Amino acid sequence: MNCSKGRRYAALWSIAQGAVAALVPQVSIALIKKLIGTNFENAGELEARPAYVRQLRAVGVGMVAAGAVTLLLEPDEEADDADDDVEVETVQVGESGTDGDDSTDDGAGEDDA
Repeated sequence: MNCSKGRRYAALWSIAQGAVAALVPQVSIALIKKLIGTNFENAGELEARPAYVRQLRAVGVGMVAAGAVTLLLEPDEEADDADDDVEVETVQVGESGTDGDDSTDDGAGEDDA
């Protein structure tokens, strides 16, 4: 299953959401108030403390960094297609080819009678 496009869209979404949270945390706070307001009364009267705003900015910077790293480490689709054309021969290591005899035949210890 190829989920490369989904991963790319998620990384772009993370970068966009993180940029908003880092640069304009008031927009994120307004969205959070609106979402909380659907289930609770007087949620619009909540005020964000300065520590929360700093934390929100830090989370936003982290989201931007995570999305950017995801995009940078995402392999190219062209490179994946080129890798599919390469044939690889597998070799099993450790098998001597003899029928259960792992000893080397160097001539020592043989009886030449």
